[in-house]
Amino acid sequence: MQKRSEVKVEETWDLTPLFESEQLFEEAIEALLTKASDIEQEFKGKIKSAQDAVNVITAYQTLYEALIPVGTYSSLSLSEDQTNDESQLRSAKVGQNFSKISAQLSFITSELLLLDEAVLTEAKGLAPQFEHYIDNLIKKKPYQLHPEAEKALAAFGTTFDAPYGLYNTTKLVDIKFDNFEVNGQSFPLSYNSFEGDWELESDTEIRRAAFAAFSNKLRDYQNTTAKTYDTHLKIEKTDSDLRGYDSIFDSLLFDQEVDRELYNRQIDLITKELAPHMRRYAKLLQKEHGLDKITFADLKISLDPTYEPKISIEESRKYMNDGLSILGEDYQNMLDRSFEERWIDFAQNEGKSTGAFCSSPYGKHPYILISWTSRMNEVFVLAHELGHAGHFYIAQKEQNIFNSRPSLYFIEAPSTMNEMLMANHLLSNSSDARFKRWVISTIIARTYYHNFVTHLLEAAYQRKVYEIIDGGGSVNASILNKLKREVLEDFWGDTVEITEGAELTWMRQPHYYMGLYPYTYSAGLTIATQVSQRILNEGEPAVQDWLKVLKAGGTKSPVELAKMAGVDITTEKPLKDTIAYIGSLIDQLEALSEELAVENV
Repeated sequence: MQKRSEVKVEETWDLTPLFESEQLFEEAIEALLTKASDIEQEFKGKIKSAQDAVNVITAYQTLYEALIPVGTYSSLSLSEDQTNDESQLRSAKVGQNFSKISAQLSFITSELLLLDEAVLTEAKGLAPQFEHYIDNLIKKKPYQLHPEAEKALAAFGTTFDAPYGLYNTTKLVDIKFDNFEVNGQSFPLSYNSFEGDWELESDTEIRRAAFAAFSNKLRDYQNTTAKTYDTHLKIEKTDSDLRGYDSIFDSLLFDQEVDRELYNRQIDLITKELAPHMRRYAKLLQKEHGLDKITFADLKISLDPTYEPKISIEESRKYMNDGLSILGEDYQNMLDRSFEERWIDFAQNEGKSTGAFCSSPYGKHPYILISWTSRMNEVFVLAHELGHAGHFYIAQKEQNIFNSRPSLYFIEAPSTMNEMLMANHLLSNSSDARFKRWVISTIIARTYYHNFVTHLLEAAYQRKVYEIIDGGGSVNASILNKLKREVLEDFWGDTVEITEGAELTWMRQPHYYMGLYPYTYSAGLTIATQVSQRILNEGEPAVQDWLKVLKAGGTKSPVELAKMAGVDITTEKPLKDTIAYIGSLIDQLEALSEELAVENV
């Protein structure tokens, strides 16, 4: 694994649009501290009228917009290489200063909520652009603490975020994987190489040996990681109790603007009704690869690995343009800019964050992190992250900073939509049975397995964890391992052998430090599946509806956004239809495999 200084510059992102120099970055922090003090001096204790409310929100908006590039620059610098001392210290400094500013300005929310609701309604009339912001404030009023308590909690912001930082330090800095051996040959191992290559390796002996070596190393750190996670959970529970929520679930779902019915439906229905389809897929993998048994370590392999092409970064650009062209000229311009202006960090290097993500700082262009392996499945990963980028690229043109970001429940709909559009494009451009089987298997193995199985089973496990915490309990490595294994065995039944080490997969996921996030992948993909079918059947009218949804940003609830796109998520029908669609894809895979087997006789 190369060091960050050794990778090709053209495969890295360019952070200079955020700050051209470290000096400008430092000056921006000082300016923020000065601005925060000015706002405190001008407004603290003086917010009495509707016009005062508008004035302080306007001042806060300006500060908030200046905070974003500072936080983004610090975060992305650390994500590209967690081993970099300068990035670690920069991140710590930003965290400390942001906590200071947050504590200093906590009076804004407290004083606004002390106003009579009629005054706040008047403020919305004076400044309609702040209506959404004020409405959200009013919703939080029952859970608002005394101003001094809010200030104290805000001051502890960095401390409360510490478990996530500790998790990443353990995972990306301290854990060092040894090479593993198969038949006398040594192979290198790291987090990124395992999740990007070895987990997908077609050679069964190498793949299973990599899984064993990877799991054995994780096991060495399970107790520290579990203690870190338990600390994070206790912070969430304490906050929920202090604010008077009925449960930790209600606390975490509050900002998502959905209730526990929608949350539980995703987990319960998929666990029950998708499992039989995915077990058929697992058996198909076993048959096509001639495996004596199929284990947890085998579930990520390609159905037809000899057919899967290697894709260069430049070739991926053509796939993006062709597959997503249906979204219009402005969207294509965004795609071109993302490559030409180095919005995307493709490099593989030591200390880089695992997986992939998109950061979309308001007022700047989005940034995407991915570790490019040249495997075709990375085309779908890149399309996914560009879905996030396109969403915020469009929303931020239309909405102010308070209105641009939708509920977490909806956040994965635009990303998974791009995966579906890419699949639709590939399927429509070939009638070859082997190619068609390869595309459909990629949809199952990447899009649906990742979002409807991996993340959904994380959500099922996470729910069990939160039930323990909500009841006043604690968790340790033994409990977390037991819960994870139970969830995996329940879903896969007797079809898949849950390999020793599979129970440790809870250690790999940073989403557990982001509230009730994992289940939202399946929620977003449910919406995306239904809308992508509309686009296939109806064409341009459905596309225009979808673009209107993207433009709406966070001005509407998830239910309202889905309805704009023609999907009613208040019922279980979209989810049931999506599960049935997955089943139909597996039907096609089985039929195509039989057809190809006959041809090859």
